Amino acid sequence: MTSQSQGIQQLLQAEKRAKDKLEEAKKRKGKRLKQAKEEAIAEIDHYRLQREKEFRNKQTNVMGSQGNLSAKIEEQTTETIRNLTSSYHKNMESMMKKLLSMICDINPEVHPNFRHAV
Repeated sequence: MTSQSQGIQQLLQAEKRAKDKLEEAKKRKGKRLKQAKEEAIAEIDHYRLQREKEFRNKQTNVMGSQGNLSAKIEEQTTETIRNLTSSYHKNMESMMKKLLSMICDINPEVHPNFRHAV
């Protein structure tokens, strides 16, 4: 009977060791999965940063030329406004005199098509 109890004890101990090894393997697997997930996240972040940098470079190349174009158009508009304003101030006096003379100075004349009734 003692040999049976010893055999049972040995089986129980072997079963306990197997459970411990199984739990240790599960812990290692969980740790490895967690590590693999962290590595994947780091790799994704690195790739995303690289692609964003490329996008920003392309965007500055395209938008930079448009920015220069916008600045040129703004400069031309300002110059045109300045020219028109100076022309207005220069010619305003003479145009007002011409308009007033046309309105105020009336020369009555007979129209060339008018026929005098006889």
